[in-house]
Amino acid sequence: MPFRGDCRLEEATYGMVTVGERGQIVIPAEARRELGIEPGDKLIIMRHPMYAGFIAFKMQSVREFLEMFQREVERLESQFGQSGGDGE
Repeated sequence: MPFRGDCRLEEATYGMVTVGERGQIVIPAEARRELGIEPGDKLIIMRHPMYAGFIAFKMQSVREFLEMFQREVERLESQFGQSGGDGE
C-alpha cells in the first residue's frame, strides 16, 4: 500500500517493536518500505505533545514540508499582503 496522508489509525499502525538493551528499536520492514526509509537516512525524533511516546519523521520529509509551507506563506502574502487578509 503506497503512503497516503489520509489513512485510518489502523492503517497507520505498523505493529509493535521491543526496545533493546542499548535503547535501539527496529523499524518494521513495511514501514521502511512504505515511507522510503533507507539505511543512513536521518530521522527527527520528537516527544509527542500529549502522550508518553514519540513521533519520528524523515529529515528530508520535514525539509520538503517546510519548503512547501514557505512557498504557501509567500503565495498568501502576495495574494493578501502582509496584513494577513483580516483587514488590519
